[in-house]
Amino acid sequence: MHGYIRILPVGALARVGQLVRRKRRCVDDNGLRRYSAQLGAPAMSINADKPSLWKQDIAQSVDLFNRWFLKFAPKTFREQRIETAKIVEQTLQRTNDLAQISVEFLKANPGSLTSLRMATCPPLARDRLVGLAGVRKSVVGALERGSLPRERADGVLTKELLNIAAVLRRMLDRDILPWLVEKRRASKTERFRAATIVADRLCGSLTDPLIRNAQEARQLLLIERWLKRRAYVRKTHPTSTPLDYMQPGTFCFRLNVLAGDKRNIRIPVDAVIQPKSAQIPELPLLIEAKSAGDFTNVNKRRKEEATKIRQLRAAYGDGVRYILLLCGYFDAGYLGYEAAEGIDWIWEHRIDDLEKLEI
Repeated sequence: MHGYIRILPVGALARVGQLVRRKRRCVDDNGLRRYSAQLGAPAMSINADKPSLWKQDIAQSVDLFNRWFLKFAPKTFREQRIETAKIVEQTLQRTNDLAQISVEFLKANPGSLTSLRMATCPPLARDRLVGLAGVRKSVVGALERGSLPRERADGVLTKELLNIAAVLRRMLDRDILPWLVEKRRASKTERFRAATIVADRLCGSLTDPLIRNAQEARQLLLIERWLKRRAYVRKTHPTSTPLDYMQPGTFCFRLNVLAGDKRNIRIPVDAVIQPKSAQIPELPLLIEAKSAGDFTNVNKRRKEEATKIRQLRAAYGDGVRYILLLCGYFDAGYLGYEAAEGIDWIWEHRIDDLEKLEI
């Protein structure tokens, strides 16, 4: 149990204490809303003002994430590896089993560069390939996104592709590609084995994003089922319609919300919910689904939510309701930081707390 807890920063603790004291001075809902607005906190606090409950919630959140990971992560990884192996095998076939990595191939199949990097010994990170080949980082990035940068008049792109191809050919992992040493065609079994190894390397480098995306999809499905049981309707919100004119009783996922004092910044929001009781114009509830498999990364990225809430308040005022849905490794240091920024959260293991937000 002790391993789940980190020391709460003094500044954050002071801010949380201030929030709690001010809340206690409120004698009615209107007073609570006034004090919450002054602090930049949600109008109705759910968990941000209850640090005495954080220890127990952190432990339950970690346990929930671990149960999900042990049950579903291996399946997610295997499925992705099977699909990736098929793509790698196609790359092998199109390059005569990697015997012909050429400029022409890279131009026709730019997205194959990701697989080719994983077929070297050792597997090459993007930046390492950039340095070894002496090419622009933007070129490697474009190729891996599946696009080909425009050729300049001086033929710089062709020269860079020549350098990339030369580095790849020189560093191919001949332990998993024995036919290159023996100068023969690969057998079907050898090709399949090599494709599986390369796919495993590639998926290994993408494990965290794979797990994060699968967990986010699961969290959004959980929100959707919770809302539909209460007769909410999933409906796309047109970008041409102001956010505070969203139809009551509806919700949508992955909406780009205009923020900033000039409303010229697009902020992706995972879930947007307009309560049935909303009096238009009224801002809907904004929810960001977050999961984490360790404590370190969340504390590295915790400023992202603070930046978002400031940009949202610059556009819509202190009345904006921006809530986190948390599952996994979120310690007291992270929670205290978010509370100090006026950001509240719902724990996934207690999803029914959404009812306290009047939806």
